[in-house]
Parts: sequence; C-alpha cells; structure tokens
Amino acid sequence: MKKIQSIRGMSDLLPEDSPRWQYLEETVAKLLTGYGYREIRFPILEPTELFKRSIGEVTDIVEKEMYTFDDRNGDSMTLRPEGTAGCVRACEQNGLTHNQIQRLWYQGPMFRYERPQKGRLRQFHQIGVEVFGLEGPDIDAELITMTWRMWQQLGVANVVTLQLNSLGTTESRGRYRNALVEYLQQRKEQLDEDSQRRLLTNPMRILDSKNQEMQLLLNDAPVLHDYLDEESQQHFEKLCELLDAVGVPYQINPRLVRGLDYYGKTVFEWVTDSLGAQGTVCAGGRYNGLVEQLGGKSTPAVGFAMGLERLVLLLDAAGVVPDSIARQLDVYLVVVGDIQVHALQLGETLRTKCPGLRLQNHCGGGSFKSQTKKANKSGAVVALILGEDELARGEVSIKFLREDKPHQTLSITDLVTLINNEILN
Repeated sequence: MKKIQSIRGMSDLLPEDSPRWQYLEETVAKLLTGYGYREIRFPILEPTELFKRSIGEVTDIVEKEMYTFDDRNGDSMTLRPEGTAGCVRACEQNGLTHNQIQRLWYQGPMFRYERPQKGRLRQFHQIGVEVFGLEGPDIDAELITMTWRMWQQLGVANVVTLQLNSLGTTESRGRYRNALVEYLQQRKEQLDEDSQRRLLTNPMRILDSKNQEMQLLLNDAPVLHDYLDEESQQHFEKLCELLDAVGVPYQINPRLVRGLDYYGKTVFEWVTDSLGAQGTVCAGGRYNGLVEQLGGKSTPAVGFAMGLERLVLLLDAAGVVPDSIARQLDVYLVVVGDIQVHALQLGETLRTKCPGLRLQNHCGGGSFKSQTKKANKSGAVVALILGEDELARGEVSIKFLREDKPHQTLSITDLVTLINNEILN
C-alpha cells in the first residue's frame, strides 16, 4: 500500500527543530506582553469576501495564491493568506474598535499557494501585531522600536536593516500612480512580462520588482515622496525624528511599497542579506482605511507581521540560539532493578523541589549499559542512577555526561542543591 505523504509546501515540525521555534515564540511573546500588547486568536478559515474586499481582487494573493473552496452550503471559504484582515474582522465583530485603543498580537499558520522554496512554504507561520485607534507617528515609532528591541534580544540586530517609506494618502498616491504609469507607458516595450501585467492592475508593485533591469529602468522614474501631501510628509518626518531620538537606525527607501491595497502613509521592512533572495523578515505599515472598508467606522490602524520560518533560518544563520535551548533535557533518570515505584517518586520529588527541571524517567526496563546509552543520546546534562543499593542508603548516584567530572553519590537533599545551583543556574 502506498504511503501517504504530506502536501507539498506544508512541512512537519520535528521534535529536534521545535525548541528553536519555542525559543523564538516565547521571546517575542514576552516582549510584546512587556509593551502592553494582548493576544487575540481568530479562525484560520474565513469567508472569501473578507480577503477580496481587504487585499484587493487584482492582487497576486487573491488572483493566484489563495486556498479557496465552496463548503457544503455553497459558500466560498478561504484559508487565511495573512492575518490583518481576520484580526480586523474579529475586532469589528466583537466591538473592539469603535472609540477604543487596542494593542493586539497573534500567531499561527497562514496559507498561500505558491512555489515552495527556502523560507517560503504553502503553509507558513506568522506573528502579527495590530494597533487600532491611534493616528499619530508615535505609535508607528513604538512598533518599529519594539521590533528593534526584539532583534537585539534575539541577537540578530547586526544582520537586519530597517527600510522606511511613506505611501501618503489615497489621493496623493493616485497622483503618483498616474505619473508612474505615464512614465512606464513610454517604456512599455522594455518592461518584463510581470511588470507589463502589473502596469494594468497594480503599477506601484513594479517598484518592488526583483528584476535588476526593471530597477535600472526605474532610476529616472517619478519619486513617490515628491507627490506626498503635506500631512503625510509631516507624519513621516516626525516618525524619523522619533526613531532618531531612541537610536533606531534606518534607511529611507523611496521604492518601498506593500503588496496589499489597504496600506497608506508609513510602510517599513526589516531586511537581511543573510538569507539570500528571501531577504524580508518583518514588514508592516499603516492601514487607516481598512476597518471602514470592511464595514466598520473609520479607524486609524497600524501593524506588522513576521514570518517565523525565515526568522528561524536567520537565527540559525547567525548562530545565536543558546545551547541550552537546543538541549531538551537536564536530567535522565536511570533505573536499575525492579524499583519503578521509587524511581517515579524520586522524579516527582525533584520536579517539585527544582522548578523548571527537565527530567525524563527511563521507562521500559533494559540493562544498565543500554540505559546509559539512552541517557547520553538524550542530550541530558547528567544521568541519575537509582538502584537497590542507592535506595537502601537513601542516596542517588550522579554521572556527568557533558563534563569531565567524577561520579558522585549524594543524598536527596544534596542532589536538590546541586541541581538548583549548578544545572539550572
């Protein structure tokens, strides 16, 4: 019988890889909580209309990449391709946006049908942050500063660069769009196939083309900043002033745009050259019109999202995951003889008196030699050996597996002290 395989682009996360993910997720969650952000959870399956209305029907995501199907009632459903639209829907439906300030974060899987490659899968995972009800550049600065602190805590601040731009208002962006289209129409024969398609649907995305020939062609193109309205210019200048005040380094990139229709004013990306072509590890910006676009009242909003697959790759490339994270066990308890009851009691005693201890009791019997082999393979720092002789004396033998130290035999009280002071410290 043919074995069933996972769907292409939807990968398993194996036990040896999960500690790095847990380290990343826990570090980010602790940071966000420390800034006063609260977690929200919403479904991975939403009405297709939510994404058509928010993302835009002429975007690559809606046209090519969404997992969309009709349910048994004939209603069109879609696995979420991004988190912002679902977060807005959840907040609006539950009365969280009107005349309120919300600082929220979420994490979980997203789905896009695209060619799987390093750091980009059909089921991928994001942590997203959204703020509702704040209009000024100070909250934009807080979000960006928060990501800068995140990179410092994760140890990758020296391999990421912040790029900033302003997309202005819908009106100023419209004026710029007309000027850009006029410039590109005169050079239409020089555009690649992808840019010719975007010229008719979403011309500003041409600015983000990865084709170097397109980037050369854009050298003399109109610049968005020259078309910004005065209020957008002041917003952007104040944002830069705030970032300068707290020492966040940045580059202004006049060609930086977002692939989704709902962005305006501030946009930003954290990029790296440590991952090859997949260089963006965090991206976001302001989307003041989206709540109203989805049926709510006009609400200022700003946020960002980070792809966890790429961040894990970045942590690996930078070599910054602590050794203690990769190690999943502190203690492996070897049991010699028919004393499983006492071994179980000892394990629970140590877990109670040594908070945070990662201890695995050996189960299933076996010789002393085979058990010590398993202890070594487990990655534990020490093996504790409990046999009938040790039990009779009220002691436990300890074997250091990662250091060249002599075996010791200790009372339970002394063992607890050693674990708390040397292994868990």
